[in-house]
This record gives sequence, C-alpha cells and structure tokens, in this order.
Amino acid sequence: MGKVEVNKQRKESSLLNTAFDFFTTKGFSKTSISDIVAKAGVAKGTFYLYFKDKYDIRNRLITHKSSQLFRQAALELEQSPDAGSLSFEDKLIRIADSIIGQLSENQALLNFISKNLSWGVFKTALTNPVTEDDVNFYDLYRRMLEEAPHGIDDPEIMLFLIVELISGACYSSILYQEPCSIDELKPRLYKAIRLIIREHERES
Repeated sequence: MGKVEVNKQRKESSLLNTAFDFFTTKGFSKTSISDIVAKAGVAKGTFYLYFKDKYDIRNRLITHKSSQLFRQAALELEQSPDAGSLSFEDKLIRIADSIIGQLSENQALLNFISKNLSWGVFKTALTNPVTEDDVNFYDLYRRMLEEAPHGIDDPEIMLFLIVELISGACYSSILYQEPCSIDELKPRLYKAIRLIIREHERES
C-alpha cells in the first residue's frame, strides 16, 4: 500500500474515531461536522471526500462497529476447541453470547448502536466491510447454513428476528437491568433464539 493510500486511510479512521467519541459523549444531534473536523485536525472539505454528511458517517460507524463485534465473535468461535463439533444452533448462540459480552463491557457502544440501528444499516454492516479488518458476516452465516443438518427457510428473516431480539434485550437488560440483569436473562434469551431457529427449520 502506497503513502497516499495509507494517508487516506489514516484520515478516514481519524474522522470515524473522532465522530464516535462525539456521538457517544456529546450526542449525535449536538455534534456538528465542524466539531468533528476540528478535533480530527482536517479541513472541512476533507470530510466530504469521505462522507456525504453527518448521517453518512454515523451509518458508516454503525457498520464498522457492528462488523467489529461480529469479527471478534467469529474469531472466538473459530478458536474454540469444540468449534468443529458444535451444532448450527450452538454456533449462533456462541456468537450471540460473545456479542452480548462485548456490549456489556462497552455500554457506550451498545447505547450508540441501539439508538441508531435499523435493519438496512445493519444488513450493510454484515455484508459491506468498511475497513480491511472488518468481517463479512454474511459469508460466515452462509457457511454455517450450509453445514446445518436441516435446511433453513427464510434465513434472512430468521437472522433479523434474532438480531432484533438480542438488540432489544441487551439495551434494556444491560443498561437498565430491566426486567433483570443480562446474566439472569441469558438462559431465557438463548432458549428463545433456539425456538426461532427451530421454527425456520425446513421439514425433511
């Protein structure tokens, strides 16, 4: 990679990191593009080389941060000694558990993602990595589906339901301990995920 490309990536990363800091401390509505570029140390015109507007950088941040969550979860799954013997259900539960653990440790990220997440943005996060370090989760998901003993009907709808369930449960349980702590909720949450999967299994 040449100097110019490295410099471009450095500027884009600086803008993303600075915007995330502002959005999670000052709030999205109270943050201006002028705030972001001033702290990032770049000209305002440079911002528009990478992003259309404030909404675009927010959506790219959700894409990037969500992809990082899945990257870590996928890495943990891959490195687990029993990964090869896990069922399709168990693999999805492991991924969910890793993501819940990461969000429990980074509540600012949970708050940011939950407030701004939509399925369209999230699907983009799963399929279009922002940086080289991000992961295309859909490729992993497709491989897992191929290994499942039963075919899955409407796999995208199934994933949507699981993502919405986890997102809502994490937001209330981790941030507000409602209706209980996340540790108390996990067994029931994972049981609900298993039921969603089984409802989408194709009859043999």
